Amino acid sequence: MIRVMTEAEVRALPVSVDVETAGRAFGMGRTKSYELAREGKFPCRVVAVGPKFRVPTAAIMEVLGIDPAGAQVTADDAA
Repeated sequence: MIRVMTEAEVRALPVSVDVETAGRAFGMGRTKSYELAREGKFPCRVVAVGPKFRVPTAAIMEVLGIDPAGAQVTADDAA
């Protein structure tokens, strides 16, 4: 079972993440996340960097309706 990230966990992410991590924010597993990224159907913007994909955290927050100017959370707070 996939555990969806909390808002605090999303806020604690670095500027960009891999597709698997971004998929967890949307409740998707690794296979589905990469499938959607390859097909151009991922829920938010995905950037191809060579053979790999990166997902801007700001794009994840936008789709999830998280205000980036809201309360700042550190990685320790998200744990």
